[in-house]
Amino acid sequence: MKKRKVELVVISDVHLGTFGSHAKELYNYLSSIKPKTLVLNGDIIDVWQFRKSYFPKAHLKVIQKIISFASKGTKVYYITGNHDEMLRKFSDMNMGNFALVDKLVLDLDDKKAWIFHGDVFDASVQHSKWIAKLGGLGYDYLILSNRFVNWCLSKLGKEPYSFSKKIKASVKKAVKHISDFEETATELAIEKKYDYVICGHIHEPKMIHKENKNGTTLYLNSGDWVENLTALEYNKKRWKLYSYSEANYVEEENLFEMEDILSNQIVATAFFSKQNILM
Repeated sequence: MKKRKVELVVISDVHLGTFGSHAKELYNYLSSIKPKTLVLNGDIIDVWQFRKSYFPKAHLKVIQKIISFASKGTKVYYITGNHDEMLRKFSDMNMGNFALVDKLVLDLDDKKAWIFHGDVFDASVQHSKWIAKLGGLGYDYLILSNRFVNWCLSKLGKEPYSFSKKIKASVKKAVKHISDFEETATELAIEKKYDYVICGHIHEPKMIHKENKNGTTLYLNSGDWVENLTALEYNKKRWKLYSYSEANYVEEENLFEMEDILSNQIVATAFFSKQNILM
């Protein structure tokens, strides 16, 4: 597959280490692009729900691909989120082309992009963390059961159905939470004179111009790789909200299987060693 050259790619909320993560699909997407800069905007690894008994090969391959990008010249920024907040004690760490930060400002063709995960605006995370963690566990099992239902629907030739999207749309508090999140982020961005404000966290991919009496900004949310399978791409002064489609990817024969196995083993050893240090 010919790789697409992209100036900047932003992904978030992958939640590696959980049942709901679409790691295989993300790996397919990452294998199809050649980004100059890759921004991982929080909740890439789900430390909240991390368990050694569940971290499949597909999840390790995503980590391997990210490391491969950095080693081949792509600038990789890992912005911490709430589910990987343990990494915040190592913020502002730089290793070659890899940087770990809590927020990021990029200059894009004479315009400024303000990028952060967004959990700072979430009261449940800031003040009732145990409730947020419990809700995250319930969400993971909701997604797992939803996958089984959608598998059955696909066998019957029916369209997939999203439990969580239906719940969000029907619960007024959830709708208001998303709206308040967007308003808070855009108001601050306008106040700080940023042309773009880029978030994740709420699993709601979006790209919309916002304005108030003080100015305008472009609000962008990269969505997630649990339900929506979306990413933000910036190329030739234009933003695009990318949505993954299985039909666009054909699994190719792996001519370097043994090399991949050895690389995965090295990545796994390093990753799990780091987890033991953190816990």
